[in-house]
Order: sequence, then C-alpha cells, then structure tokens
Amino acid sequence: MTLRIALVGGPMYDHLYPVFDEFDVEVIVHADHPTLNRRVAQMLAAGERIDLLSTHSKYAPSQAHWLQPLDSLIGVDSDLLLDSLAPLAVDLCRYNGQLLTLPRLIDVRIMWLRKNQVDVVPTTWQEIIDSPLRFGFPGRESGLFGTFFEMVIGAGGSIFDQDQRPCFISEHSIRAIEMLTSLATKLPTDLPNWHYDQVDDALLRGVVDASGAWPGAWGQILTSGQGDLLQPFRYPSGLQRWVSYAGCHAWGIPTTAGDLDSAVTLLRYLMSADVHARDAQSGSMCANVQALSKVEPVNETDRQRLLITRDTINQAMITYPSHVRFPEVEDAGWMLINEAIRGLKSPQDVVESLQSIAQSVFA
Repeated sequence: MTLRIALVGGPMYDHLYPVFDEFDVEVIVHADHPTLNRRVAQMLAAGERIDLLSTHSKYAPSQAHWLQPLDSLIGVDSDLLLDSLAPLAVDLCRYNGQLLTLPRLIDVRIMWLRKNQVDVVPTTWQEIIDSPLRFGFPGRESGLFGTFFEMVIGAGGSIFDQDQRPCFISEHSIRAIEMLTSLATKLPTDLPNWHYDQVDDALLRGVVDASGAWPGAWGQILTSGQGDLLQPFRYPSGLQRWVSYAGCHAWGIPTTAGDLDSAVTLLRYLMSADVHARDAQSGSMCANVQALSKVEPVNETDRQRLLITRDTINQAMITYPSHVRFPEVEDAGWMLINEAIRGLKSPQDVVESLQSIAQSVFA
C-alpha cells in the first residue's frame, strides 16, 4: 500500500525529503506549518487516511485525538531508540504521559546581525528599539505570536497562570505589543504579511539589519554569499530574562493510518542517525544526539552559531502550556496583534480582546 504522508515545507525542511524516494509514498500535503495544520485537521476530521505526518510539539496536544500513542508501537527496542534522542526533545513530544510524536528538530532562535550596521551590538529588546537598527520579525501566524510571547516572558510576565488560566491583561502584554509596533515602524509596509521565510529573505537581501532565525536558516546564510557580513549573537533578552520561544518539529502517525506496520517502519527509519545527520548537516539542531555530536563547524561563524544555539537550548527555551485548544488562542492572538502593528487596534484593545477569547476557549 502506498503511504500517504503530509510534510511541512520550506527551505529549512525540504532538504530531507529525498529520503522518501526509497519508499512507496504519496505526498498529499506539502506546505508551511500553519497551512499544513489546517489542511491536516480538515482531512483527519473527515476521516481521510494519512499514514505519517509532520507536526510540532506545541500542536500535538490539539491533535491528540488523531494521533497514535507511540510507546508500544515503536518496538521492543524502543528504549534504545529513545535513548538516542535528546531527553528534552522527547519530553516535549509527550502529552498526558503518552508519546504522541517523535522529535525531528529542536528549534530555538538566535540573532543574526549585519556587522557593518552597528558599533555596539544590542543585547536587549529595549536597546534594539532605542537604536536605528531594523530588526525583522514575522508579522503573522505563529511567528508573530511567538515573538509577543518571548517579550512578555522576558520582561517577567506571563500569558497563563500556574493553573493554565489566561492572564493576558497586564503591563507586560501591553508593553510587548508597543515594542512590536515600534519595531514595525522601521520596517517595510508589507511586514504584516511576513512569515519566517520572508524574514530570512529580508535579512539576506539587506532589507533588515538583524533578525531572529531558527537553526535551519544557517544553510541559506552559508550559501547566500552573505556569510562574511552576518554574525550570530544571543537572541535579545527582556528586562528580567533571556528567552527564546522554542519547540520540536516531530513525526506522528494518525489514527487514520491505513498501513500501520509500514508507517512504523518509515517512522523508525526517520529516527535513524543517518537521517538525522541530513538535518544536522543543513544547520538544523537534530534530535539525535549522536548525529548532532558529529557536526563539525565549517568556519568560525558556524562554530559561534553552534555554541550560541546550544547555550540557548540549555538555558533559554520556553514553550507554551500543553492544551488541546491552544492553537485557537494563538490564531486569535496573532490576528489581533497583526491589527495593532497595522495601526488598527490599540495594545489595550488587543489584550482585552485576547483575554476574553482565551477565557472562552479554555473554558
């Protein structure tokens, strides 16, 4: 039986997909992550067969009723397989004690800066705002909400309390939206349409002087001819903390899988050190510890990038609470913040609307 698979698309991910040439597969979705999630949700809700899919640790809880728990499926040597993976990544892929996905990549953001644009490298969001530096960021989707989340947590605030109740109405939330709006005034007017790939492109073309980027962006930087101009630094910190919105790209097997044995065989192959090495060689932080440990930096910039990224994973990762309806809050949040950076809503209006929506969703 031909396996039907759904894949996240983009320059940071597509390099891996020639591995599927060795298998009998049909790619039924290949799209950016928000589009992938929407299409997969529609297909699974309709009972359509998907045998293996790309997902993300933050989205897995909302997909839990469609995902096969993997603990018993991956075989008698499952402990050996899991031991080859970064424990933090495996933990992020569990929900309510069940292993719903297996990790492919660990994502955190670091800052890339055009060295010729500044004399003193800014280390905080406030220093960036006070400087003439053009700092690019996603103006839509999860990237915009994630940047808002970083600013709130970095300032010492929160968007959910200890009982996972929404607490968006705060000076930290309002200030984060004000900072995003301030950054946007230095950027092109089409910023509200930018997703991650557009931010990376703007950095490489010199449209922005600095931006945050996922590890997988290194491949483009290295081959762009801009490597001598761009230098990696720690992601900007808030007044209280240095943080990076983070998580794991992962593989899952839906309950609608038509050939479960073949899907498990393919999943185990994707967890091999050889396959993870392809991601590692592209610049991504793969979840397989052995494959990642064998990565040798190609130059001094790459060495610095790896050190900063590993420090960020060890010290600065933050992620959202596991909640089955969190994607609804994220969608409402980015749309409201997007309106603020377009001058259509005030920060106060945004946080009040978002609090009301989140309370309704989480109720």
